[in-house]
Amino acid sequence: MALLGNIELFVEVARAKGFRRAADQLGMPNSTLSRRVAELEKQVGVRLFHRTTRKVELTEAGRAYFRRCEGLVAEARAAHEQLQEVAERPSGTLRVSMPADLAITLLAAPLREFAERYPRIDFELDLSSRRVDLVADGFDLALRLGEPPATPSTLVARRLGQTTRELYASPAYLRHAPALQQPADLAQHNCLLMLGGSPQQWALQAGRERATVGVTGRYVMNSLGLCRALARLGLGVAALGEAYVHDELRAGELQRVLPGWALPPLPVYAVTESRLLPSRVRLFVDFIAAALGD
Repeated sequence: MALLGNIELFVEVARAKGFRRAADQLGMPNSTLSRRVAELEKQVGVRLFHRTTRKVELTEAGRAYFRRCEGLVAEARAAHEQLQEVAERPSGTLRVSMPADLAITLLAAPLREFAERYPRIDFELDLSSRRVDLVADGFDLALRLGEPPATPSTLVARRLGQTTRELYASPAYLRHAPALQQPADLAQHNCLLMLGGSPQQWALQAGRERATVGVTGRYVMNSLGLCRALARLGLGVAALGEAYVHDELRAGELQRVLPGWALPPLPVYAVTESRLLPSRVRLFVDFIAAALGD
């Protein structure tokens, strides 16, 4: 890479017919430019310039080298500019694996905005909580709720944001259920539980206060959407993010219980094969991080 950089500097000096003028155009010290060209001469094994106190001229070998290198430098710059244009106008198919609940509730609107901003990108969305093999299954990235499992050294997990988890129940359920005034009362209630967590305990927090409560329930599932539906039907107390129950709260179908108390937020992660990402993937990850932050 240093060789290519030195060749570019050599071409600039040859065009400017002098080190000082080329250094001014490049915005670098004359001594640095002279040293870099001297390094190039040492690498190629011939003198490229005749240097005197009055002028700088190409040697015969330098003229031949300049004719070859001028085109190479121009082509490299054109390729660089073209690549920048591709990065600014990304295209192709973006293949993403993510949970259906996350996609439908939180990411549908950001997806539409991202698609409008980058019209040359198409989408293939796998709405599943299964742990896909990014390489074997051909996915660009996976979005996951909760702490990700230990990833192989070939994968990278980036935290994008988090979703809150408060407690909700329907008015119909609460009319016939035991009193629910403090966290310990949850032990007397039917709680709607999620697979993959700790179904026997809910760790609640209210500011600096902490309370761990043993909970039980007839329903254990891996879908926040189903959990919300069962809570709306009066089948128990659910731990859900406010974004998931916005419509139900407005319609009076659900209400928050134990105000002020909540479970720890669920983080949202993007898992990719490496840190060096195609522009469409990098832009999407940054966009979703900003959307979750908002």
